[in-house]
Amino acid sequence: MSNEFDPKEILGGFTEKIGSRQEIRQSDFDRYNIKRGLRNADGTGVMAGITKISSVEGYYIEDRERVPKNGKLIYRGIDLYDLVAGCKEEDRFGYEELIYLLLFGALPSKKELEDFSLLLASYRELPDDFVEDVIMRAPSPNIMNKMGSSVNALYAYDENPDDISLGNVLRQSVMLIAQLPVIMSYAYQVKRRFYYKKSMYIHQIKPEQKTAETILNSLRSDRKFTDAEAKLLDLCLMIHADHGGGNNSTFTTRCVTSSGTDTYSAISAGIASLKGFRHGGANIKVAEMVEQIKESVNDITDEDEVEAFLRKIVRKQAGDGSGLIYGMGHAVYTLSDPREVLLKENAETLAKEKGFWDDWTLLDIIERVSPRVFKEEKGLDKNICANVDLYSGLIYKILGIPMDLYTPMFAIARVSGWCAHRIEEIATSNKIIRPGYKSMAKNTAYIPIDLR
Repeated sequence: MSNEFDPKEILGGFTEKIGSRQEIRQSDFDRYNIKRGLRNADGTGVMAGITKISSVEGYYIEDRERVPKNGKLIYRGIDLYDLVAGCKEEDRFGYEELIYLLLFGALPSKKELEDFSLLLASYRELPDDFVEDVIMRAPSPNIMNKMGSSVNALYAYDENPDDISLGNVLRQSVMLIAQLPVIMSYAYQVKRRFYYKKSMYIHQIKPEQKTAETILNSLRSDRKFTDAEAKLLDLCLMIHADHGGGNNSTFTTRCVTSSGTDTYSAISAGIASLKGFRHGGANIKVAEMVEQIKESVNDITDEDEVEAFLRKIVRKQAGDGSGLIYGMGHAVYTLSDPREVLLKENAETLAKEKGFWDDWTLLDIIERVSPRVFKEEKGLDKNICANVDLYSGLIYKILGIPMDLYTPMFAIARVSGWCAHRIEEIATSNKIIRPGYKSMAKNTAYIPIDLR
């Protein structure tokens, strides 16, 4: 190859050609009634399917108009608030019960829950040599990418990976739900050693521990944590477990499932979707925004100072230049996000106890003043409420969970919903998802290469 050949220069020229040939006029979307983002003109989602797994409610329709209401998240017909309250009243973990509910459609009996918890525990251990051969050999700077590639790699360790019968998919689903927290923990320890030059600590799995306890056991060097801390993390897992069939990662999982592919491919696709900053990656964006505010504002508990900086963010004079206040706004919820309500309530108590009160106060200010800032700066005359990402990062921070794992924690919870939706898609649809796209390319004559 010639020494004068510069791949970066060549690629740069090709990139300029791509940019100049990608333009599609925004008016064309309206002209052909294209529903960008699969959203109707009023912001509601285009109906793409039917599900019995969960329901997301944030408004009701009256005289063809959206009327805001307090948000509800319903799992298999049961309100999230009631599920959380029931577990809290009985002082027990709830995520394992919720997995059962999502997969099987009904609450388990005490014996069924005990058996299911034992089944999860029996699947937690990864295959022999998997950690050394798959996770340690190729450290990744992003844990989500490593989780996705590791899930795909598990295909090779399955004696029956392509069988999409319900029994086999259920086996694979329970296994992945059990093993994803372990994969995350190993991937993080490898990143600590390779990128941060810090020691790894790998702890033995304790079969008697629930999912939340397993995570804290693997992430803390001394393996010590309180029951209250584990149950707070358990709450985070419960509220993130599912969010209807239309959220991007779940729809991705269902879309890939509809092609007839294997479970590992479908779940790794869900992980890839969740990584995006417009989806699960938003909790990291909130944390980064909070740090920027702390660096730029003298007193983060002063409402006027914080509001002035938020206006700079909306004007794209500060923040990441997107004009977005992360943690605010949702596609469905209007007056409140029930997940955010639960997290804020629990974060308030813990923030006072653990010395994070100023952080909680800052988030409370962001939640209260952002709607006014958007209305005055952008002329937006609609209800904007805080979403689940606003307080989740603070809770993870209080629990000592590193920012590297904020989005992976989301994936660990959501995999139960992905698996439930995959099973439902296989059992009820039997048709590949294939939406249409309007082609805007003009017919062009072929030109011989010497004449171009």
